[in-house]
Amino acid sequence: MSDQKKGWYVLRAISGKEAKVKEVLEASMKNTDLGNYVFQVLIPTEKVMTMRNGKKVIKEKNLYSGYVFIEAELTGEVIHTLTNTTNVIDFLKGRDKNAAPERLREAEVMRMLGVADTLNETEGTDEANYIVGENVKVIDGAFKGFPAIIDEVNHEKKKLKVKVKIFGRETPLELDNSQVERV
Repeated sequence: MSDQKKGWYVLRAISGKEAKVKEVLEASMKNTDLGNYVFQVLIPTEKVMTMRNGKKVIKEKNLYSGYVFIEAELTGEVIHTLTNTTNVIDFLKGRDKNAAPERLREAEVMRMLGVADTLNETEGTDEANYIVGENVKVIDGAFKGFPAIIDEVNHEKKKLKVKVKIFGRETPLELDNSQVERV
């Protein structure tokens, strides 16, 4: 096995079934000789925080819906085995009818892996950058949809004191950073 034949490729999968494809491929890698030719199976994800019933919920979201990235050596029956895996449509390849699977360039792979890491590292840093006097909109809670002006920022607790105009009067509120968004 030479490293020159080894490369990153993209499998097109049925959207929403990427994790199942990864699970099947990893099981095949352990139980058959596919593990000699497929080295990694990757689904880049990012963590997304949403509000549900007033509670913060962190979910993982696929960065590239419908795609599974594999590091493999495509020799012999490997292409056939991979394309006949349950929920796999085909390889990402050129427009020709009999085009070979397209190998990702090293820069693309590094960018893809880097983007996944960067998104996870910067998660939540934007929230801490609110400034006093900034206009925001309340997106959660009893005052959802109301415009507000930031009065005080607490970076450590990730809390904001804002003033919301209700019936022509300014009313002070204390909110989490996640309960407002920039206008």
